[in-house]
Amino acid sequence: MIRILLLIIGYIIGNIETGYIFGKLNKMDIRNYGSGNAGATNTLRVLGPKAGLIVFLGDFCKSLIPCLVVRYIFRDNVSLSYMYMLYIGLGVVLGHNFPFYLGFKGGKGVASTAGIIMALDIRIAAVCLAAFIVIVAFTRYVSLASIVVMIIFIGMSHLLVKTNYGFANGSSPMEFRLLVVVIGFLSIFMHRANIKRLLSGTENKIGKKV
Repeated sequence: MIRILLLIIGYIIGNIETGYIFGKLNKMDIRNYGSGNAGATNTLRVLGPKAGLIVFLGDFCKSLIPCLVVRYIFRDNVSLSYMYMLYIGLGVVLGHNFPFYLGFKGGKGVASTAGIIMALDIRIAAVCLAAFIVIVAFTRYVSLASIVVMIIFIGMSHLLVKTNYGFANGSSPMEFRLLVVVIGFLSIFMHRANIKRLLSGTENKIGKKV
């Protein structure tokens, strides 16, 4: 029941669609422009760097803060605190990607997943950030960088699970592993159209005017 409750709470929080709200403040529905999603990258393309940063921070914090709160509440059981943190984080990403009041058309969950990664392990977050910056700098493809970051997140989480996150005492980390895979591949799934465009060479590069 706690797991389900955390998913529901996370989903409700995730429905705070920063990009949509910021767009409405500028008298527009951001989903009708650019790539058609309500995330930070599309906001960056349509409304500029300042707007993109604001939306990114909003989507980042709406998962980071609940994840840290859950970790603190259940701090007496380390492995369970990380597990529950992933549940509320997954709920936030689902709410962000599929907001019920917007016809289930939201963003792609990259910024919100980044908040989960930061709450989980600052080492993984640092590697993911470095990889993201390098890939964007050399290719100018935000989508490619986002996909690679999710793969790094999944891989490093699996490598560290036996010596971190409270599972070293013999308890099974299988549920933890599964949640990490679901969260990571959910974002990759949301980039399926981008993957097709990357393969065909028609993907938009960052900085391209909309």
